[in-house]
Amino acid sequence: MNPRPIGTMTDDLSALGHLDALESESVHIFREVAGEFERPVILFSGGKDSIVMLHLALKAFAPAPVPFALLHVDTGHNFPEVLDYRDRVVAERGLRLHIASVQDYIDRGVLRERPDGTRNPLQTVPLTERIRTERFDAVFGGGRRDEEKARAKERVFSLRDEFSQWDPRRQRPELWQLYNGRHAPGEHVRVFPLSNWTELDVWQYIAREKIDLPAIYYAHERPVFRRAGMWLTAGDWGGPTADEPVETRLIRYRTVGDMSCTGAVDSDATTIEKVIAEIAASRLTERGATRADDKLSEAAMEDRKREGYF
Repeated sequence: MNPRPIGTMTDDLSALGHLDALESESVHIFREVAGEFERPVILFSGGKDSIVMLHLALKAFAPAPVPFALLHVDTGHNFPEVLDYRDRVVAERGLRLHIASVQDYIDRGVLRERPDGTRNPLQTVPLTERIRTERFDAVFGGGRRDEEKARAKERVFSLRDEFSQWDPRRQRPELWQLYNGRHAPGEHVRVFPLSNWTELDVWQYIAREKIDLPAIYYAHERPVFRRAGMWLTAGDWGGPTADEPVETRLIRYRTVGDMSCTGAVDSDATTIEKVIAEIAASRLTERGATRADDKLSEAAMEDRKREGYF
């Protein structure tokens, strides 16, 4: 991550290329939050969207350090490659990292394992409790509006109540890139700097900025098994069963979450140019194609967001 120089929001965005305009808008959002809030935090999982979000934050405040801590909700079923990447970036950049562990909550009896083995839906309680105990008043998330229908309903600034719950009726207008961060004690604001980006924009930006990513985003041979129409990575989280044979395939991941619910896609895209070409030809969103937790119901994501999920 070596950020290139950028312009400011006084630039004429209509004269910029689309990536420059998106970058400028995101940087503006980071600076607005720094000016309006006391204790912001960036959700950072080591996935591509959170990596791009951190890259933009580094640009927004260079040459000074990023004035925010990072927060990762660790399910205990994360890809080892992604955790290694997370720890390396934190060490290299001298960043502060908070980890909220789902396993800790299971060990204490606060949460119970689900029959299907997935822990993604269990992240809400560790996330909301850490926000409350650390008194974070603004929480940056990497959600994009093209990911899933519920994502498209939120504004850049999304007000959450004292229980971290989201009410779509409380959303505020955001005309002319003016953001209202007003909130009552105990409430906080979720902030989405990538709201106007698409998956293709993210990859084109990664290519332009030469941003390093975990290797699982590129095609590689991996032992996987088939479940619910998706290729899942074998692991001690509960897969595979006796009737789910493991085979080695050339695959890559479009999105990265819990191993128990994140599917891989067959791909020979070993370079970023091939990944971009593959995404440009795709007619399925990354979450719709590869996230089992979004297939639980038509309103699965929206229900979780109302409860306090990312």
